[in-house]
Amino acid sequence: MNSRDEVAAFLRARRARLKPAGVGLPDGIRRRTPGLRRQEVAQLAGMSIDYYIRLEQGRGPNPSRQVLSALARALMLNRDERDYLFRVAGENPPTVIRPARELTPAIRYLLASLSEVPAYVVDAKYDVLAWNDLAIHFISDLSLVPEADRNMVRWMFRRPDDDPHWDEESAEAFARSTIADLRAAYARYPGDPGIEGLVTELLGTSARFAEMWAAHDVEERRRIVKSVVSPLFGQLEFECQVLQIPETGQRLIFYCAEPGSPTHQVFRRLADVKAATASTSPGAPEESRGAFGVR
Repeated sequence: MNSRDEVAAFLRARRARLKPAGVGLPDGIRRRTPGLRRQEVAQLAGMSIDYYIRLEQGRGPNPSRQVLSALARALMLNRDERDYLFRVAGENPPTVIRPARELTPAIRYLLASLSEVPAYVVDAKYDVLAWNDLAIHFISDLSLVPEADRNMVRWMFRRPDDDPHWDEESAEAFARSTIADLRAAYARYPGDPGIEGLVTELLGTSARFAEMWAAHDVEERRRIVKSVVSPLFGQLEFECQVLQIPETGQRLIFYCAEPGSPTHQVFRRLADVKAATASTSPGAPEESRGAFGVR
């Protein structure tokens, strides 16, 4: 088997399989043949069109591991397909790294200790894995939500594309920041079925997600200032901080209010209410059930 010819044939076959909408690209003008154009694959993989054409024609040197990884992402190869591409190109497949869902004991202890700070833990694709009592006011009581539906990105793009929520500059900026972080995870964990499944689902259900995904912005989540209007407490402002947990790919997200500020006083009041009712009632106070409507 000629490795260059096999790589070329495999790339052509995988390119023909994909639809533009499946990778966040517009359909554009009428296409003569099915699948993506060569220049579109080159664009998605971050390489020159001339170099990609040579690969599909079986010419030039064997592609590097970096090029193979970029092609695997651009063509949305699953794990088996990616491993096959590496092997026929004469390279060992990369070690499989998967984002973890299990929380370490230390993170659980830290989460529970933040009694006056809303905090929760998400995995690489923004599934909420755990939360403390104050976080319930912002993301609702997720113990009442099926585990499969505890995904923040899905919540965000479940809103219709013409929802007035999207007219808010802060909402659009937060959504774009989240998608840029999701794309970073998409590259960090190539072939992960959970992340790929979420991206494929939303590309098919949300035009707004498809447009943001097609922008190819990449940026790991960092601090951001959020402003929330509560029907009970009015305008609240806090800094959304993110603690990266490298060994698991998880993030501890917590909301920090300036000491002495009105928002800080609200956080303390909610913590006091929880402490006062914990010994007399097994349920949360009525005002804590998604009071801020952030979700």
